[in-house]
Parts: sequence; C-alpha cells; structure tokens
Amino acid sequence: MFAAERRQLILEMVRANGAVSLRELARVVQTSEVTVRRDVRALEAEGLLDRRHGGAVLPGGFTRESGFPQKSHLATAEKTAIADLAANFVEEGEAIVVGAGTTTQELARRLARVPGLTVVTNSLLVAQALAHANRVEVVMTGGTLRGSNYALVGSGAEQSLHGLRVSRAFLSGAGLTAERGLSTSNMLSASVDRALVQAAAEVVVLADHTKLGTDTMFQTVPTDLITRLVTDEPPAHDDRAATELQALADQGVQIAVAGGQGSAGAGAGGPGGDAVPARQQRRDVPVPGPRRQVPGAGGQLRSASASMLGEQGPGAERARVADMRRR
Repeated sequence: MFAAERRQLILEMVRANGAVSLRELARVVQTSEVTVRRDVRALEAEGLLDRRHGGAVLPGGFTRESGFPQKSHLATAEKTAIADLAANFVEEGEAIVVGAGTTTQELARRLARVPGLTVVTNSLLVAQALAHANRVEVVMTGGTLRGSNYALVGSGAEQSLHGLRVSRAFLSGAGLTAERGLSTSNMLSASVDRALVQAAAEVVVLADHTKLGTDTMFQTVPTDLITRLVTDEPPAHDDRAATELQALADQGVQIAVAGGQGSAGAGAGGPGGDAVPARQQRRDVPVPGPRRQVPGAGGQLRSASASMLGEQGPGAERARVADMRRR
C-alpha cells in the first residue's frame, strides 16, 4: 500500500470512529506502528487530525466525545486485559459502584461470578451484563437516559446517590493525567461520576494506555482521590505513557498493569499468589504513603450473609499479600 493510500485509510478510520489507537491503525493498514506514527504526524501537519497519546483523533478532539458504537471497537484487547485484572480487586460480599463506559462494561461481565456482590450503577450496559447473575444484586440510579453511552445522568441520578456508602468505585473516562486526574468530555456524565466517587471509600480508575496524558474538558476525579489505576502495558516506544504512569505513582496512585506474554513484575501470580493467565499478568508500581479516602465515605459494606459470618472473604487476604509484596 502506498503512503497516500495508507494515509487516506487512516483518515477515514479516524473520521468514522472519532479516535483510533496506533495499534489498531497499524493492524488495519497492515504496517508497523512506527510507520503509522509517521503517517499520523503528516496528517496532523495538514490539519486533518490531531495526535493523542498512542492514537489519533479528529481535530478538536479535546471536546468531542465518541459514541458507544465507536468506543466499543477501540482498544478491545486492552480493555479485556484491564477488566480481567480489575475483577481481582473485587471481593465476595462487597457493595461497589460501577460507572458507565465500555471498559466498565467488560468488568461487569466478569463480576457476574462474584457471589454476594451488590453493584450500584448508572449504566444500562453494566446492568445488562449483570442481569442474569443470580448471586449479584444490581441497584440502578434514577436519572435521564443519555443515549450516546447508555447512561443515566442528571439531577435524578445524582440525588439517588445521596447517603450511599460503598467500599469501592470503579470508573473510566476519556482522559487521565497526573496533573488533573480523570476527566471526560461531557458535563452531565462528569457530574454523576463525581457523585459516584463521593459514595466510595476507594476509587479505582480503569484506563487503557491511550488515555494516559489525555486531558478533556470536565474533571471527574482529582488525582489525590484516585486509590488505584488499572491499565495495560504501554508500547515500549510510548515514553509519554510511561512518564505519566510514573507521575501518577509519585502522587500516591497504586498502579496495576495488565499485560500480555512477558509482562514484567509481580504479574506471574495474582493478588493471592495463584497462577494468573498471561492476559491477566500484572505489575504493581510501589507508591509512597497511605492514600487519602474520599471525605465522608465509610468503610466496606458487605452483604448480610458476609457480616453474619464475620469474614472478609479470600480477596482481603489476597490484597494483604499484594500489599506486603509491594512493601
């Protein structure tokens, strides 16, 4: 394929999807990411698209939000790996909140196997993924349906979260930086995400490497309120993603990296030391000091059965072992 043909195809993909990762572009045009990056630079110089961390977006992509059909086809392998790893941080009998997004939808599919779980969500896609899980209770917020991402937003959604206390919030967004934290392109979605954060003792952000270093209009979670980031292994040449990860770790965010074969670090064993499939391998980056909890958030909430037994479940022991390894 000639360079002109390659660049035309890249431009068509970006126009169709709003944002496309370099990895996906390279796969479709059947060339290396180095060549694709060169093409993207050339197209940016012509003002036809904007470069972003590990990908390309339409000009003005800072304010533009892709719809669900476009997002569902972006970084699918990365989202799967992130969801596989994030599910390890959910314990039996917990009460959690799960925000809207394609990555959180992948997480929800894996949570269907966690007994005694209560999931509060404003996402129709998350609720649908858990609809037939007979050991999981799903609680939906009120609000107005936002069709582009199948999420409930507005004052009804926010008011239904008042007084709620859960152990963890799992959220995704459009961008993540050490300076501003998690952000999104839509004001209504950002407002509901902030309400979800206020209900949780810990905040876990799910973001693939293409979102690292990307900043969008509305801040949802400042960096000092993010307990943990679950992400994928950035490409070796992506220095900006690695720098952003280190900056987040320096600010106290615990980093869990899901990678493929050959992923470094403690990933050979899961949180409890058990063997984990290659796609679930993880690397925890050591971070200084304890994390700040969300103001007013209580401790873990558990189902009645777990409370009566007085147990914290096997996941708590796995978390303690992981913390000891990090120390």
